[in-house]
Amino acid sequence: MTASSASARERRRAAIGTAAFAIAPATVAGVVPWLLTGWEVAAPVPGGVPAQLTGALLIGAGAAVIANSFVHFAVEGLGTPAPFAPPKRLVVGGLYRYVRNPMYVSIAAAVAGQGLLLGQPKLFVALAIGAVPVVAFVRLYEEPVLTRKFGADYEEYRRNVPRWLPSLTPWRPEDQE
Repeated sequence: MTASSASARERRRAAIGTAAFAIAPATVAGVVPWLLTGWEVAAPVPGGVPAQLTGALLIGAGAAVIANSFVHFAVEGLGTPAPFAPPKRLVVGGLYRYVRNPMYVSIAAAVAGQGLLLGQPKLFVALAIGAVPVVAFVRLYEEPVLTRKFGADYEEYRRNVPRWLPSLTPWRPEDQE
């Protein structure tokens, strides 16, 4: 077996695992809001049409960012975002050059977008409550695991890319300039 066929097989396996793991963000960003609201639109929607348009944009952007992030895990990282099938390489390309956690941020954007689109404040409450375990998981599990696995590369990445609020300019590692 050649190195390129092994690499192709790893990429295929990563793509399948990533697609299977997509159930988690779909549940958080879709099923949970539906369970809380039935996707009923409040009448009238606070903020009116401008709020609804903003909400629709947040939902669309959130979905696009999630899809892009999953692709980077499969192609660049040769793995998945799931802790049981982690990437073999540190993922720092694409949107990961602007923010360390684009998937969590995009899921939050999609839920907030539904809150605006539907005029359902309970989704903002759910978002705030849901943020607590996510932040704890990132700080107490993900970051220490990535530090152990990727060492100095991850530490450099952490120093240069914000955790939650995207920077306006992408980080460009020295070896990629």
